[in-house]
Parts: sequence; structure tokens; C-alpha cells
Amino acid sequence: MSRVRVHNFSVSLDGFATGEGQSLDEPFGHAGGRLHEWFFTTRTLQAMQGKTGGSTGVDDAVAGTWDAGIGAEIMGRNKFGPQRGPWEDHEWSGWWGPNPPFHTPVFVLTHHTRPSVEMEGGTTFHFIDATPEEALRQAREAAGGLDVRIGGGPSTVRQFLAADLIDHMHIAVVPIILGRGERLWDGLEGLEKRFRIESVTTPSGVTHMTFTRR
Repeated sequence: MSRVRVHNFSVSLDGFATGEGQSLDEPFGHAGGRLHEWFFTTRTLQAMQGKTGGSTGVDDAVAGTWDAGIGAEIMGRNKFGPQRGPWEDHEWSGWWGPNPPFHTPVFVLTHHTRPSVEMEGGTTFHFIDATPEEALRQAREAAGGLDVRIGGGPSTVRQFLAADLIDHMHIAVVPIILGRGERLWDGLEGLEKRFRIESVTTPSGVTHMTFTRR
């Protein structure tokens, strides 16, 4: 069976995976880009944006595994956009422009469904009101035997961890203190018992932790 994976998921030293006050201009709220500065300079990100260059060190080596063997993604509504409640703007198609970097079916979890949105490059956003188990069933069917990535945000990753549906996870612990926002680990006491955990700290100061199901 295909695996369920999380990649390049950044958290602060105090456990927050996003800041407070998400808006159109600040997808991560008051955190701004601080959680992801380690990623911005990598060759992997440059390639995702259709550019060349970028760093090729350990940060890039870890980041570059994010799309290998992925056939579909599941994300929460707050990763897709800043709107809440019923959709007021059906023209909004995500933060990533006309050609998002996913290039697979993407299942957006929301209590307010809407028609699917087909983008350039093979990305199609499907808006579903589903439990983690049902969302994973649909994503696996669409993935055609490849792996499914859980893209975030923190509440979505937390739900899939609570349901014991994640097989592999890469967490980047960033040396900043956010103080407020949304935590990743709340309610997941004893999670470490399910996984084999390895870590490496890079010159950027980020500790990359990998969790592999035992």
C-alpha cells in the first residue's frame, strides 16, 4: 500500500507551525517567512518556482525529497487560502499562481465544498468535507499506487497523526520563538513511541527530524 508522508514542515522551538493572524498578505500570520527562511535559499525551492540556482547543502538534500513518488496531496483549507466560512470568492485558486508546484490531484479539506479547480501543470484542487480516513481513501484512489502527501497546515497534520495515518514525516525545527499561533504537537502525547526518529542539525541552525513508522 502507498505511504502517507509529510515533508518540509517547519515548527518553531516552542512548537508553533504557523503564526497568529493569517491574511492574504501574510499566509503564516505574524510569523511571516521566519519559519521557512532555511527553505527559501535551496535549489529545491528555486526549481519549484521555475528558476535555477540555490543552495545545494544538507537543507536542500532533505527538502528535495518532498515530491519523489507522490501521487496526490491532502491539505487543509487554511493552507489553500485565508477565507473562512462559505466561499465568497470562487476566483481564488491558492497562493501559488496559475501553475502550482504540486502537479497532482490535491484534496482540500473544508466544511464548505465547491467545484474542483483545474490548474496548469496537472494540479487539480478538489474540495471535500471528509474525515481523515475518507480523505485518504479518495487521495489514494487518485494517486494510482503512489504515495500521498499531507501538506498541512498544523491542524490537518495533527488530525492525521491522531488517527495514526502517517507513515513518514519530516519536521524542520527552526530556532525561533513565535509565542503564539497554532501548535503542531498538542494532544499527541506519546507520539514518539510509534516512530523511529532521527535528526541532523545543519549550518542554518535548523534541526531536521524524520519520523518513520515502526
